[in-house]
Amino acid sequence: MAEKEGGIVKKGHEEGTKMAVALLEEFGLPLGLLPLADVIEVGFVRSTGYMWILQQKKVEHNFKMISKLVSYDTNIHGYVEKKRIKKLKGVKAKELMLWPPVSEIIVDDQPTGKIHFKSLAGITKTFPVEAFGSGQ
Repeated sequence: MAEKEGGIVKKGHEEGTKMAVALLEEFGLPLGLLPLADVIEVGFVRSTGYMWILQQKKVEHNFKMISKLVSYDTNIHGYVEKKRIKKLKGVKAKELMLWPPVSEIIVDDQPTGKIHFKSLAGITKTFPVEAFGSGQ
C-alpha cells in the first residue's frame, strides 16, 4: 500500500506494542488508548503521520472508569498528529445497541483533561482523559 511507503515497521507483540505506546506518548495521547493483544505488526510513516496496527484477533476492552466497551479490529489505521488521531478505522465504541465507528480522537490541551471521540455519524462523546490511562 502506498500509505505504508517509507514506514518504520515493528513485528511481533512486544516490539509492536512498545512502538504503539511510544507513538501515543510522543503525540500526547493517553497510553491506555490502544489496549492491544497478539500484535502482528505496528507501522508508522513519520512524513505523513500514517500509523497501522495489525493484531491476530479483535479485542474488546471495557474502560471501567467510564463503563465504555470499545472494539478494536484486527486492522487499525489512521493518521496521528499532536493530541489527535484522524481518519481512524478499526475502532468502534458501544453506544446502547449500536457500535458506531470512531473516526477521530482529540485530546484537549491542559487543563481541561478531556478527550473527544467523533464518529462518522457526527456524534461526539467526551470523557476524562485519565479514563484511558495505562492499565485502565
